[in-house]
Amino acid sequence: MNHSEIVSFLWGVADLIRDTFKRGKYQDVILPFTVLRRLDCVLAPTKGRVLATNAKYSGKLENLEPQLRKASGFAFYNTSRYDFPALLADAPHLAANLKHYIANFSPNMREVLETFDFLNTIARLDEAGLLYKVLERFHRVDLHPRKVPNDVMGTIFEELIRRFNEALNENPGEHFTPRDVVRLMVDLLVDEARIRRPRLILTVYDPCCGTGGMLTIGKEHIQAINASADVWLFGQEVNPETFAVCKSDLFMKSSDGRDAERIAFGSTLSGDRHPAMGFDYLITNPPYGKDWKRDEEVVRAEHEKGEAGRFPAGLPRINDGQLLFLQHLLAHMKPPAEGGSRVAIIMNGSPLFTGDAGSGESEIRRWILENDWLEALIALPEQLFYNTGIATYVWVLSNRMEKRRRGRVQLVDGTSFWAPMKRSLGDKRREIPREKATELLAIHRAFAEGDHSKIYLTEYFGYRKITVERPLRLNFQASEERIRRLDDQGAFRGLASSKKRDAGMPALEEEAPAVRSRRSSGTCYAAWVTPCSPTGTRSSSPYAAPPGTRA
Repeated sequence: MNHSEIVSFLWGVADLIRDTFKRGKYQDVILPFTVLRRLDCVLAPTKGRVLATNAKYSGKLENLEPQLRKASGFAFYNTSRYDFPALLADAPHLAANLKHYIANFSPNMREVLETFDFLNTIARLDEAGLLYKVLERFHRVDLHPRKVPNDVMGTIFEELIRRFNEALNENPGEHFTPRDVVRLMVDLLVDEARIRRPRLILTVYDPCCGTGGMLTIGKEHIQAINASADVWLFGQEVNPETFAVCKSDLFMKSSDGRDAERIAFGSTLSGDRHPAMGFDYLITNPPYGKDWKRDEEVVRAEHEKGEAGRFPAGLPRINDGQLLFLQHLLAHMKPPAEGGSRVAIIMNGSPLFTGDAGSGESEIRRWILENDWLEALIALPEQLFYNTGIATYVWVLSNRMEKRRRGRVQLVDGTSFWAPMKRSLGDKRREIPREKATELLAIHRAFAEGDHSKIYLTEYFGYRKITVERPLRLNFQASEERIRRLDDQGAFRGLASSKKRDAGMPALEEEAPAVRSRRSSGTCYAAWVTPCSPTGTRSSSPYAAPPGTRA
């Protein structure tokens, strides 16, 4: 089966559970069982060796971990005698045996599975009499890496999560970055000349790593150019389900599991799990238009630290934290003396255009431009993402800028570099094929003006807002013409019928003739005021009332 067929097959579990789980809770069943089936398939070839090793050394060695990892061939293992076939063979005790199976994973993988709140899901399925049917359906699909390679499995996970988000009617900012967009970002991020050096150790970081697509594609890209490069991945994710998918996937991609161990759980804005670290390459797709209220206290405290904190330049409006993630990335750049860093971040138009002069957004942009970190802005086509069709932009930043780029910013119009998809996936109706991505990359690297590229000095983007104040020019005059105008004013006529009018006061229209009759006496009780200055400015009038009148 191809990845679309596998996704449809797995999503078919919804037909079994729809009466027990609400549509928005399908992920509580489908996602953890998909991960568990993948783990079961991966460990199947070495299952007997692990059991034999456990029996041989149990009670003889204080720490069996190294021996069991070696036996399984991975950084995780399972010492239970059960697997999917054995569980199904003992249907009457399925729930208890399944819990035993999960409990006998190595501590690192058990931590991942517990993130799913798996035990509660098992209990609900068992009570509804659905546990056997669900497990049997997952047993029918082979998810071993020989049948489903890692990159395809990543796509399957992301397609499932896309469907979950649609079922939940999630915010458009809750989406995942398509692989074609990720590959373009990695191409823009990685400077090939630098990574061709021998005995190279590089670090790649994503503070919103999701299922880990940007990290794994970045590592694969670097090692395709330099197979000897030692690439270390770091990340953080706030969503428990995607965190579990990312971490379990990375455990399966290496024998030592070191990349998975460096994926942290929690909010990046309020709880940085990789403090004081600098990375060579930083890449992310932060949530669009998502507020940072839950992180506000810590964020403001960091801002008060100035340059010692992660958000020194300013704070954006509370309903959109994209520029906070950008500042976070810049705070994790290596100093130029240590080799510097490169950053690629994809955001919508809000960080580019929102905020007046002096606002938090404007101050953050000014800070970036004055430090000469912004290398290029690439406008991407619309309808690239699964859950939203909005316009997006890739920001490329660096503190080790090429000499020819210093003091300049390149604007690349890539909105026409797309091809229609054969079949839409949610709101994703377009893709950036490799040939189009190569053209965009060539335009960026050429650093020359053309139909799709403009280059400006950083000063071009700066401006000052000047408020010009002048005296408020009011003309007070009690003339017959101006008093006559009062009869044409709705607000003045409305005073006669006002419910708030003092019952003891006569109606104004009844008083109007008296006002007119008294104006010849030299005492003015009503005046027409004509403002002649910009709205919002105030000043005393340079004009006095005509002789013999009071205003």
